[in-house]
Amino acid sequence: MRSRTIKEGLERVPHRALLYATGIAKSEMKKPFIGVATSYTDIIPGHIGMRDLERFIEKGIHTAGGYPFFFGIPGICDGIAMGHSGMHYSLPSRELIADMVETITQAHQLDGLVLLTNCDKITPGMLMAAARIDIPSIVVTAGPMLSGQLRGRRLSLVNDTFEAIGKYKKGLIGHDELEALEICACPGAGSCQGMYTANTMACVTEALGMSLAGCATSLAVSADKRRIAFESGRRIVELIRKNITSRKIMTRKAFENAIMVDLALGGSTNTVLHIPAIAYDAGVELPLEIFDVLSKKTPHLANMLPGGEHYLEDLNWAGGIPALMKRLRKGLHNNITVSGRTIFKIADSAEVINENVIRPLDKAYHKEGGIAILRGNLAPDGAVVKQSAVSKNVMKFEGAARVFNSEEECMKAILSGKIMKGDVVVIRYEGPKGGPGMREMLSSTAAITGMGLSESVALITDGRFSGGTRGPCVGHISPEAMEGGTIAILKNGDKIRINIPNRKIDVLLSDKEIKERFKTWKPQKQKITKGYLSRYARMVSSAGTGAVMK
Repeated sequence: MRSRTIKEGLERVPHRALLYATGIAKSEMKKPFIGVATSYTDIIPGHIGMRDLERFIEKGIHTAGGYPFFFGIPGICDGIAMGHSGMHYSLPSRELIADMVETITQAHQLDGLVLLTNCDKITPGMLMAAARIDIPSIVVTAGPMLSGQLRGRRLSLVNDTFEAIGKYKKGLIGHDELEALEICACPGAGSCQGMYTANTMACVTEALGMSLAGCATSLAVSADKRRIAFESGRRIVELIRKNITSRKIMTRKAFENAIMVDLALGGSTNTVLHIPAIAYDAGVELPLEIFDVLSKKTPHLANMLPGGEHYLEDLNWAGGIPALMKRLRKGLHNNITVSGRTIFKIADSAEVINENVIRPLDKAYHKEGGIAILRGNLAPDGAVVKQSAVSKNVMKFEGAARVFNSEEECMKAILSGKIMKGDVVVIRYEGPKGGPGMREMLSSTAAITGMGLSESVALITDGRFSGGTRGPCVGHISPEAMEGGTIAILKNGDKIRINIPNRKIDVLLSDKEIKERFKTWKPQKQKITKGYLSRYARMVSSAGTGAVMK
C-alpha cells in the first residue's frame, strides 16, 4: 500500500502522531487509506444531496475494510455562471480540480480514491486526476434531477427557463408564466434533467468503466443512488487489493466505448473537449477525428432533451446505460470496469424496458451519432456541431455573417430584434485563449430558439456550447480568433456556408482575400490580464486538442 509511506517505520513517528490526532484508532492504521474527494456545495443543485451520499460511501469503505478520509473539491454551477463574466472560470476550473485531487492524493500517499461528483467540469476534472495519478479509483456521480412540473406539463431547466427569456421578449408568454417557470423548472437536488453536459459526462463515465452500472442515470433522490454509493465505497477496497488502477480501465478501447455511447445519446458537444483531455492524462492518443469516424457508424438511439423529448428519468426507467450498451454491443469493446464485470457482461444482463426511449438499431432516430466534426477554410483544425439537435431543414445553411467580438454584444443584438432570418451569427474572441476560458453560449442560442429563429438563423463561435444548445450552432472553431484563425477576419455580410452532412464549414472568400485581410489584422488585447485566468490564457492549448494546459 502507498500509505505505508506515511504510517510505517521509526521515522514516521511524527506522521503517526498527526494521524492519531484526527481520531483514527490504532486498529485502523493497517487498513488501506482511501481518499473521498467530494465536491459537495450548497450552491449547486447537482451537489446539494452529496452529504447523504458521503455517508453511504463511508459505510461501504468501512464495511470492506478500508479507512476513508474526506477532502473537499470546489465546483461551479454552469447555469448560474452562464451569460456573464463568471463563465470565464467554468472550463478553467476543470484544470484546478484535476490539480487539487492530484495534490491532495500525492501529498498524503492515499491508496485509492472515491470521486464524488456530478456537474459539468467537475466530473472530467476528477477523471483527469484519476488518469494522471493512476491509482485505484471509482467515480460516483450524484445523479440527475427529477423533471419539474407545471399544470401537468413536465419542465427542464434549459427548455423552460433559458429559452423562456426569448419567448417572453417576443411576447409569447407573460410575466406570470415566466415566474411560474423559474419556480417550478428545477424541483430539487440533481444535475439538470436533459442530456446536457453534466449528465452526458456521467453517462460517459459509466461507459468508460469508471463507475458502477446504473450510476449515471439513477436519480439523485433515490435509494438506488444510496446503494450505488455504498457499493462504490465497498468496491474501492477490492480494487486496491487487486491493484486495478485507473489506466488499466481507461484504455484507448474504453474511450472508444465512451464516445460511442455519447454519440448514441446525442450528448453534449463539451465531451469533445473533455474526453480528449482525460485521454491526454491517461497517456492515450485520441485524435479529434475519432469522434467523426465513430459517429458515421454509431446510430442515434435515444432522443434526449434538449433536441429530443426524453428526460434522464426516462432513460433511467428504460434501462439506463447498460440497456443502451446492449443495443450497441456488436460495436463495443469488451473492456473491464470498476465493478469487476466486463462491458459485455453488463450489456448482456441488461434489459431494454422502453423501446421508444432506447430504440433498436434498425429504428434509430438518426443513422449517425449525435456529434459531427466540420472542417473548411473557417475551421482547418476542426469545429463541432451537435447534429442530432439540428433540424433536417437546416443541416445545410448559407447566410450572411453578423459578427460580434463577445457574447454580451451578441445578446444585446438578439434581444433588441436585430438578428434576422438568414443570418449567421458569429461570436469570436471567446475561445480558450481569447475568452479566456471558452465560455458557453447558451444564453445566446437559447434566446434565438425562444424567439422562434432556431431554423432560420445559424450561430458559429470559437467558444463552446452548453449541452442544452440546439439548432445549427457550430462551436470550437479552431484555430480561434486570438490565435489568428480565419474567424478573426470575418466581416458583416460575408457569406458563410455550413454543410453538416458533408462535414464542411467555409466562408465564401478567396484565399487571396483572406491573406489580404490578415495583412492588417491584429489580435484583440487580452480581456483579463491578472490572476488565474491570465495564466490559463498563456498555457492553454486549442479546443481541437481538448483545451488542456501544457
